[in-house]
Amino acid sequence: MPNENVNIGTPAGDLARWFGEPGRLAVLRAVAELRSCRPVRLSHPSPDPANTVFAVAAAEMLGGARIKAWHAASMGALRLILPGPRLLHLGIDAAGPSAVAFDDLSAAEIDALIMAAEPALPPLVHRPAEAVEVAALELMKRAYLLPAAVMLPVSEDDAAMVEVDTAAIADFHDQSARDLTIAARTRVPLAEAVNSEFVVFRGGDGLREQLAIIVGKPDPSAPVLTRLHSACLTGDLFASLKCDCGDQLRGAVREIAKAGGGVLLYLDQEGRGIGLVNKMRAYGLQELGHDTVDADAALGYGPDERRYAVAGAMLALLGFRRITLMTNNPGKIEALADFGVNVMGHQRLIGAVNPHNHDYLQTKARRAGHYLDEITEL
Repeated sequence: MPNENVNIGTPAGDLARWFGEPGRLAVLRAVAELRSCRPVRLSHPSPDPANTVFAVAAAEMLGGARIKAWHAASMGALRLILPGPRLLHLGIDAAGPSAVAFDDLSAAEIDALIMAAEPALPPLVHRPAEAVEVAALELMKRAYLLPAAVMLPVSEDDAAMVEVDTAAIADFHDQSARDLTIAARTRVPLAEAVNSEFVVFRGGDGLREQLAIIVGKPDPSAPVLTRLHSACLTGDLFASLKCDCGDQLRGAVREIAKAGGGVLLYLDQEGRGIGLVNKMRAYGLQELGHDTVDADAALGYGPDERRYAVAGAMLALLGFRRITLMTNNPGKIEALADFGVNVMGHQRLIGAVNPHNHDYLQTKARRAGHYLDEITEL
């Protein structure tokens, strides 16, 4: 029988290091708590002891009624933090993330402040967010929740709450890339490329495995034809006409096979990094007349929330250091260079244009600088 009291030769306080980098694990635990509508403890170095540790919760998970009740119970000490893009959408002239006063708002008005498309609200008092408050918004993004946080300074050590510090949040994506490992690989013949191998990576940002599809026998000593494809459930699986993602996915596999080999990285970054739920919310805003950039901004997001350290780590583990990148997005070229990938050149990848995605593609060309000049001329 196995010995249940095996001494693995490490003090109990260091045990977590046997199972992963402690900061990254703390962020993953905090993400799970926030998505389950529970608060977490957020710590941040500060000369003011009253502003060192906070109880933090996701505003959208609590809702206006509970936020108002928590605010009353805390004698008005609760803070509501919103990002700059959301504030600008609300008509609030703020240079960046801010704490917004909501004492006189009803529960319904608090809900509207957090997520309504066109809320009717009285004038709001606000102040620039502190560093720990900005970190709280980043934590919401890591959980694929709306970047809207409620915070309360706390002094007692509540063992029931998971604790995470701001440094771990800032390092989370890069640490996830450092922790990346290959979990499985096997041949999977595809309609467009019979000689294909799927390589599944464990790690990433923790919400889902990352995937590489190696087509043919690419030569790592030469620039490898490479596509970075962010997951798009609606386009890739259901052939949505609102975007060109499905066409680009299948077209990339076809072009790589034609070239004799290459790799496609399928990255868990739905909706340019905002997640499926928020992507659907953005689609709803587009139905009201917002373009794709403004719709994301109305939810509190920047034009593109994706990060590419994990993609760089995937290529490194596969032994591909020099690539020819299939993309219309100059930002991907710059991002990969930051993570040690030598992009020797790029190849455009144009999907089908239809009446449902034409405006979307024009927005990518005009506002995001994508190489889609012919789209702007239509």
